[in-house]
Amino acid sequence: MTGDAGDRDEGMPRCRDEEERNDPVLSPAFPTPGSQLPKSPFPPPLPGEAAPAILVPFEEVPMSTVIRLAHSPDSDDAFMFYALAKGCIDSEGITFVHDMGDIQSLNERAMKGDLEVTAISFHAYAYLADQYLLLPHGASFGDGYGPMVIAREPLPVGALKGMRVAVPGKMTTAYLALQLVERDFIPVFMDFDRILPAVKAGEVPAGLIIHEGQLTYAREGLHLVVDTGVWWKERTGLPLPLGGNAIRKDLGPDLVAKTSRLLKASIEYGLAHREAALDYALQFGRGLSRLEADTFVGMYVNDWTRSYGPRGREAVQRLLDEAFAAGLIPRAVTAEFAP
Repeated sequence: MTGDAGDRDEGMPRCRDEEERNDPVLSPAFPTPGSQLPKSPFPPPLPGEAAPAILVPFEEVPMSTVIRLAHSPDSDDAFMFYALAKGCIDSEGITFVHDMGDIQSLNERAMKGDLEVTAISFHAYAYLADQYLLLPHGASFGDGYGPMVIAREPLPVGALKGMRVAVPGKMTTAYLALQLVERDFIPVFMDFDRILPAVKAGEVPAGLIIHEGQLTYAREGLHLVVDTGVWWKERTGLPLPLGGNAIRKDLGPDLVAKTSRLLKASIEYGLAHREAALDYALQFGRGLSRLEADTFVGMYVNDWTRSYGPRGREAVQRLLDEAFAAGLIPRAVTAEFAP
């Protein structure tokens, strides 16, 4: 992996070198003989869950506040948290344990309240607003693009009525957005990375794709039926809010504010050191070329990620309001943001 010494700002701490760390980038946090993980004041992972990944050498984990930072193993999320994972910024006494899972799994774990900070779908936030605040940065918006329905043959949007469509999770914003486009289809829930192959193999006539599949479906000979981000922007003039980072309210205002500031600093560092952050993110690109990974990161780590801004917050509230009006979420929700 290429280091970032060449583009490091004066006064910025040097990122940990790979050889200095002496561990894989995502080493499971298994204790060595005679040692133990720093004790967290927060609930541990549930029985049967995978061990979290901890991105510092085990013997160097300080006895400090432990924050599980849960996110998907995708190039855009990896890019955002590069600075924290590689020690490019001072974590100010917080040990961040990077806990990775697909977005549907993270939504489900957030429902149990067992993650201090986690990526969530805005659809899921409608069910989590009592427990979590949205962080004011780190969100993914589709500004004129978004989750796509693809099929083996060209189809009009109306053909989705009554059709079986593979969907990447019940709580995903992709599923919510497609229901706003066309309510009367039959969802077939499956892991997001199975959807494109399932459509190609004819297991389902159509599929709702997220992540890198948005860049690769055409080379697999598949056809776009509808881009939900295009549909949303044509109707509202707003970007489609897809996912954000959320923090548990019960951490208290001081720790919430400190954690928020550090995550913001990590995003800013990655954007300021793009090539080094992209080198790191390529590990999570699932077959994307460097050019494709750069494109994908640019789609979902940008000025919207730095800050929602008034239009971003308006877009989130509009999505929640329309979902409630359509009977797709059980109650009206007002988005609340951390500092």
